[in-house]
Amino acid sequence: MPIYLDNAATSFPKPPAVAQAVLRCLTEVGGSLNRGAHASVREAGLTALLLREGLCRLFRHGDPRCCILTSGNTMGLNMVLRGWLRPGDHCLVSAVEHNAVMRPLQDLALGGVTFDRVPCDGAGRLDPADIAPLIRPSTRLMVMAHGSNVGGAVQDAAAAGAVCRRYGVPLVLDAAQTAGHWDVDFTGWGLSALSVPGHKGLMGPQGVGALLLSPDFAGKLSPIVAGGTGSASDAERQPHSLPDRFESGTPNLPGIYGLKAAVDFVLDTGVEALHQREAALTGRFLAGLEGLEGVRLAGPRGTENRAGVISLDFLHMDNAQAAFLLEQDYGILTRCGLHCAPAAHRALGTFPQGTVRFSPGWFTTEEEIDAALAAVRDLAE
Repeated sequence: MPIYLDNAATSFPKPPAVAQAVLRCLTEVGGSLNRGAHASVREAGLTALLLREGLCRLFRHGDPRCCILTSGNTMGLNMVLRGWLRPGDHCLVSAVEHNAVMRPLQDLALGGVTFDRVPCDGAGRLDPADIAPLIRPSTRLMVMAHGSNVGGAVQDAAAAGAVCRRYGVPLVLDAAQTAGHWDVDFTGWGLSALSVPGHKGLMGPQGVGALLLSPDFAGKLSPIVAGGTGSASDAERQPHSLPDRFESGTPNLPGIYGLKAAVDFVLDTGVEALHQREAALTGRFLAGLEGLEGVRLAGPRGTENRAGVISLDFLHMDNAQAAFLLEQDYGILTRCGLHCAPAAHRALGTFPQGTVRFSPGWFTTEEEIDAALAAVRDLAE
């Protein structure tokens, strides 16, 4: 069997209950969320509500109405960026952002939005003290990746939130690499928005995610998609009620069922247990790299404030060749390249060659980590 070490892209395998929930939705439920009043629609509505409530418990948010179900993290981030920023506005981002932030922001820059990157050190970490000097009177938003999908550094979101609150700047957190296996405190950190994918650390299916909003921010955010919501059907204007205001069109109901089962699994297992497992596997991998020549580690060298994302730059062969050989000769599945985050690679000094990224998950074993290390040693010699 292949050794799957690409959980930063999408988690695999999923908890068995996830596939069972998706199958049940497709074979037994039918119907469509908020479209009708028959039994299947009522069940779908209850499942979606229970999912919103579970996500609010997980991320310490108090109002399920402000938990918007999306098609994924990229959609959630676009909803915030395009629904909030206007020509003349200024935005702050970290220097290690994913293209899910940078591409819409670059599009908006063509229309008069400006932005600055808060610098990060050689490990990819941002100093919250560097935020304030970049704030302008026109600064209306800060967007920050909680954990880097390249180097694994986890930012101090609580400290960044405190700075942003002091200057009245809403903070949007991209928790693509931390949701489900790191503590994320929406209320305690003073977030205005939190965007999460369903298919990574939450261990749900692809094509579904969530955007949690503070009530004040939600009231001022413009929807970027309008259409049928199954509510207020007598009006041709988009409803103001939440979550309908931001959920136009027929949602991914099988994905909602699968994500609900996945969030239940995370809540039942406990975020701390998931976090400790990730830290132990990451620490085992990092310890095995000590003294190894022929590869360079991008990102922090220890496990403190570090997600389970381990990027290696092979010094004596092309990284794409290394990734190919890892799969062909050793059965180890990784991800090679720039990981849709060229800014992060520039900050870490691995642009343009990229890295080979290893990312364990909840179901990864210690034996699989050891097998991956042995393969890396072979290729690095």
